Amino acid sequence: MKILNKTLAVICMLVLSTNVALTAEKWDMALAYGASNFHSANATEFAKNVSDKSGGKLTIVTHPGGSLYKGGEIFRAVRTGQAQIGERFMSALGKEDPLLEIDSQPFLASSYGDAMKLYKASKPEIVKGLDSKGLVFLYAVPWPAQGLYSKNEISSKADLKGLKFRAYNSSLIRLAELTGMAPTKIEAAEISQAFSTGAVESMITSPTTGKNSKIWENGVKYFYDIAAWYPKNMIIVNKDAWNKLDSATQKLVMSEAAKAEKKGWALSKKGNKADKKALADAGMKVGKVNSALNKHFKEVGATMSKEWADRAGSRGQAVLAAYK
Repeated sequence: MKILNKTLAVICMLVLSTNVALTAEKWDMALAYGASNFHSANATEFAKNVSDKSGGKLTIVTHPGGSLYKGGEIFRAVRTGQAQIGERFMSALGKEDPLLEIDSQPFLASSYGDAMKLYKASKPEIVKGLDSKGLVFLYAVPWPAQGLYSKNEISSKADLKGLKFRAYNSSLIRLAELTGMAPTKIEAAEISQAFSTGAVESMITSPTTGKNSKIWENGVKYFYDIAAWYPKNMIIVNKDAWNKLDSATQKLVMSEAAKAEKKGWALSKKGNKADKKALADAGMKVGKVNSALNKHFKEVGATMSKEWADRAGSRGQAVLAAYK
């Protein structure tokens, strides 16, 4: 009898382990930024937590620094199932859905509180839009407040005219047009080279990006803390890959995504302060633009927000109404 019980126990264990093996899923997570970037570090922790807690049902392997797909390739790779999960800078996808650009409308949200309020107002429509494209939205985390970098001092509107300006999305291209700057599309990985070769002289991005790229080593002397907007990175999953998970694993992924989002926002706030200090410590001049320039930028922002609302149609207007 004891032998029979032991035999049955072994059989049960084999059956259970076989079932786990048959239902186990492996996701490759495409990340655009280096492993030390807070977005990548946060996503790596999320992936580890899911893998450790899923009981072998799901393993997520991260690929930072564009090692699996470059930033501009990740959305398509996840949508087509070449990668099961990935991270993408949301406002770079405005042609896919104008709602994804809402967090990059200048001065629409100029604080973390406003940025969160805008996120809550826009998230339902963003999730719906991604779902229609075969994607599941997990979470989004903002970059620190976007500031203006320049090789030379900027003290008037005239200083902006003809300035070679890095533009990575349609919002920045339009901002350049309205201010008289000359836009050039440069991805994050190419920033240092672009400044060192003179391809660009200025850009609007976070203090984190400037610190990580050691932008001061390429002749950039000024950082103007204009807090123009708080753009976000989002984590998305291919819907077919998502549907292969059982409901318990899906719930686990969403639970860990919520934790990663909360931690990511906290890391962004921390970096917003610490990374500006790092720029100053490296010898850059960190400060504000004068009142005339600030007024000019806000007028440009108001124009762009109106244009965006027209482009986004009733969905965008409903989001703005909910935000305000």
